[in-house]
Amino acid sequence: MASALDTLCGQAFGAKRYHMLGVYMQRSMVVLFLCALLLLPLYIFATPLLELLGQSKEIAREAGYLSLWLLPLHFSFAILFPLQRFLQCQLKNSVNATFTVLALLVHIFISWLFLGKLQLGLTAAALTLDFSWWMAVAGQFLYVVCGGCPRTWKGFSFEAMAGLWEYLKLSASSGVMLCLEIWYYRVLVLLAGNLKNAEIAVDALSVCMNINSWEMMIPLAFFAGTGVRVANELGAGNGKGAKFATIVSVTTSAAIGLIFWSLIIGFHDKIALIFSSSSVVLEAVDRLSILLAFTVLLNSVQPVISGVAVGSGWQAMAAYVNIGSYYFIGIPIGIFLGWILKLGVLGIWAGMIGGTGIQTLILTILTIRCDWDREVTQSTIFLPKILLCFL
Repeated sequence: MASALDTLCGQAFGAKRYHMLGVYMQRSMVVLFLCALLLLPLYIFATPLLELLGQSKEIAREAGYLSLWLLPLHFSFAILFPLQRFLQCQLKNSVNATFTVLALLVHIFISWLFLGKLQLGLTAAALTLDFSWWMAVAGQFLYVVCGGCPRTWKGFSFEAMAGLWEYLKLSASSGVMLCLEIWYYRVLVLLAGNLKNAEIAVDALSVCMNINSWEMMIPLAFFAGTGVRVANELGAGNGKGAKFATIVSVTTSAAIGLIFWSLIIGFHDKIALIFSSSSVVLEAVDRLSILLAFTVLLNSVQPVISGVAVGSGWQAMAAYVNIGSYYFIGIPIGIFLGWILKLGVLGIWAGMIGGTGIQTLILTILTIRCDWDREVTQSTIFLPKILLCFL
């Protein structure tokens, strides 16, 4: 939901309405904090919910106990993510990176101390996560309020409490768009768990999904950068600049994706050695490697196009495209191929790749056909309209 700031802060920064960035950030914190409160029952009643979903009582009990200790971590995101987007839209990515690296180094040290040396168990593990994330929050927050952003931070303002409904709608669209993408391939693992020889299928898929997740960090970086750059250019009234940023981002990310596609195809029978030495798992991953390669290739383009959607304020439209492509086409085809035609995990994944391909194709066509001058006009109307809601 914090990605709504990519649209609003990005366009406001490009339009030189600098003071509004701080207002938008505070508004995002309010909305995300309220949503975090609404999610509290998932943490408080984690044990009975997990038992209801079929988990063993022992696992459900431990997870429920741990979830309570992770509540500080849960609320840290409501502040951290708006701070990150606020800084990112001003091209202060080095600040984000610095405080994240510092938090990581501290986390490694206290994890080694509490878990490795003192053997304090699960509670200590949760507390180390809480401390590390809040350290990142504190560092970025102090940087902002202590003079690091003089143009965009003018102090706390009651303007943050106005127009919450309008902001909530844009945030919800952003959240739905991204969650539908993130959850899509998680469904693949859940479906595979119901196949025969599910343990091998899930093991192999876990290896593939980890490799995909590692590589996915690269296009996700392009997603963030593209969203900010497109929003900046539209806010500044430069439609050609937004179009150029889109072309450069998509081309560069696709080229990197093609390199990883080649590596996976070339080392198809060896890539699983990073995670396992089991011959059964190695063979299963080898059979899935071609699907992994094309998933990586598609995912090198799809997130970047989604970044264009975020920067342009198309989140609601992208959410509809994601629902249709992923959940009305990809998953049903995967179930048909996997169970009806008995192709197993290969069929499920192939069907879901089809859904990703359709989603990427639709968003690509929409982006190619986009009238960027019209988008500039809409952004100049959109920002004042949003601003009026806050007065």
